[in-house]
Amino acid sequence: MSYFHALDSMYHKVQGRPEETLQVIADRYIGEHPRHGPVFRAFCKEGIIRNDKIQYVFDFQAEYQEIKDFQYVYAWAKLWSEQQAEYRFSVSCFGPTRIYINGEQVFKSSIMDDVFPQRTQVITAAINPGWNHVIIQFMKTPTGCGGCFGTGSMKGMPLHFLSPSVERSGQEGWIYTEPLNEELLMLPSEGQTETVTGLIWQPQLEWDEKAQAAGQLTRIFGTKPEQSAFAWTKLHNRVPGQRGFELKGSHHGALAIYVNKQKIYASEQGGPFKTQFLLAFGEHDLVIHSICTEETWGFELEPLEHGLSLGQPVSIQGTDDVWLYLGPFENTEEPFIDRLCTMDTRFENGKGGVYWQLDAPGMVIRPYLENKLFGKWNYPLGVTLYGLLQTGLELGSTKYADYVLDHIELCASYDQYALWDKEQYGAAPINQQLSAIDSLDDCGSFGATMLLAMNERELKGAREAADRIADYISRIQDRLPDGALYRAHGSTDMMKDTMWCDDLYMSTPFLCRYYQLTGDRTYLDDAARQFLLYKKYLFMPEHGYMSHIYDFKFGKQTGIPWGRGNGWVLFSLTELLAVLPQEHELKEELLAFFRELCEGYLRLQGKTGMWYQVLTMPASYEETSCTSMFIYAFSRGIRYGWLKKAELYIEAVLSAWEGMTRIAIDSQGNIYGVCRGSGYSFSPLYYKDELTWNLNDTHGIGIVMLAGIEVIKMRKFLQQADSDGRL
Repeated sequence: MSYFHALDSMYHKVQGRPEETLQVIADRYIGEHPRHGPVFRAFCKEGIIRNDKIQYVFDFQAEYQEIKDFQYVYAWAKLWSEQQAEYRFSVSCFGPTRIYINGEQVFKSSIMDDVFPQRTQVITAAINPGWNHVIIQFMKTPTGCGGCFGTGSMKGMPLHFLSPSVERSGQEGWIYTEPLNEELLMLPSEGQTETVTGLIWQPQLEWDEKAQAAGQLTRIFGTKPEQSAFAWTKLHNRVPGQRGFELKGSHHGALAIYVNKQKIYASEQGGPFKTQFLLAFGEHDLVIHSICTEETWGFELEPLEHGLSLGQPVSIQGTDDVWLYLGPFENTEEPFIDRLCTMDTRFENGKGGVYWQLDAPGMVIRPYLENKLFGKWNYPLGVTLYGLLQTGLELGSTKYADYVLDHIELCASYDQYALWDKEQYGAAPINQQLSAIDSLDDCGSFGATMLLAMNERELKGAREAADRIADYISRIQDRLPDGALYRAHGSTDMMKDTMWCDDLYMSTPFLCRYYQLTGDRTYLDDAARQFLLYKKYLFMPEHGYMSHIYDFKFGKQTGIPWGRGNGWVLFSLTELLAVLPQEHELKEELLAFFRELCEGYLRLQGKTGMWYQVLTMPASYEETSCTSMFIYAFSRGIRYGWLKKAELYIEAVLSAWEGMTRIAIDSQGNIYGVCRGSGYSFSPLYYKDELTWNLNDTHGIGIVMLAGIEVIKMRKFLQQADSDGRL
């Protein structure tokens, strides 16, 4: 079997040479996933926010105290899709609810839904390429008015919706009507203004007249004496060279002005001001620091000289305002100008922290990670980046390593912000899994790669994130009485009371590297014990492989030798053995387990060199990620001297790599035959027929690269063997 024509294979193009194969795979991946940062959007914190299940919570009985039974409230938002797709949404109802997508009704609550608000329904709906308008009709009854609506896969596909009207284009969030006595005869649609609908939409978009008459800092932050705030914009100079400019305006309250962190004006008293400064061609940070010393508080600038203009310091979707505001701060000490102009920091103010906001009612700025992959944090990407980083180091390519470091630092640098954002608004729009850790999947895999990356350069926020992950795995993650990690609960009901062999990868590589970081052997000992505990529950000694799951609800193994699950075990065991001291009391027992597993997997290798999705079912498809992990582990076993009869494993490695480059890796670096993310079953037919493969799935890209690296290292090692072939 092959996933493509033989002439399109990597083997046909380069005879499967691993160095060239890795380069093509890495270049394709980086080319498809450029280094885009977060999208910054305006968001009204007075509107609809999400809960910890990443659902928007609509509680219109609380919002409208005077709402009457049988009145209606409509909520409206839009969702972008690159392609035709089916999305899963979750919904729970506080009363009668109807959901419309692109004008078509996709959900109507039942009488059971209406009286059981804790009941969650998952619906599937067609989504079109481009904008998709979602309108929810809520009816008020004595049980309430509203509900919860959002993604049907909080870990796999967190969703945020954008404001749908022309006036709020680019903002995140829903708009909603005031209570209506009648149903709408026509639903609003793409391109409409709020005025055209003839309805009043909330939340409030503009300041009232009284607020507009006050200084902008007054209406944003109030007038508590001696509190301070910052305003930040960009000065654009389009005049060539360097020349002098004049900045004029007026202010209420004490004021200081900084250009590129240099103070150019300061006054303790309000009034008009004029200051001169030198400025070169290009963009420059302009920061104003103000202290409230009067009844009103703010500043105004007169029109700028020819060649100068103001612009947003970073692109903010949903507003044309060029000023960002930060505060209030309770002290009047010298401001922290040197570290102010950044978007990845939640600033401490003694009252829980602050972040940038806008001059509009309740309007804050939030960072949204809208890339397909770059900058995201999840466990498949953890192993993808591991492979890409090691490829860069092995091939001496800084572009691959730097790409990985930039990806990881984007996640780590926003870690503290995301935790704060979740506290403020229910669910973070970036680092969704890292900010809401409740499983090993959320932290261990990516965290292990982050620890490795920290050896290459300092990564902002990485150490703090690593410490938090270590604390979670060691103190918070559920364990059995014997100390074995397991899943007492999960994002889906099926995960409850189960042990997955996958979780050895989600935990032990991190524990090993955290031990290397800290020198605390507690973490290494824990990793070593986990393998023996998992062996007790999942190993099938009569066959020499692992069951995918132990289900404590039934008190038994599922008995299915899923390929990738077994691959995770052997792969992770090599990560442990490579750092475990020779004198460690469990070293020999773990080496014996490694050899026993390798013997079992060696017997199951297919005729093409690859292993199968269900290891014992040749009728299942040839699966690339498990094949890669067996290559990786066998190669390391040869190099480290862990394996007896090494010649058998050398042949297995070479056969498997050739098989993959013939069957599963095409000449463009696309990777086929990687099983998608799994559930579990006691039936092998689920794995064979339902658990299908994806093209370029991140569960496999990095593993393939790591396999190729180990083939390179094994070949170099074997070339150095003595003349008698002794290793």
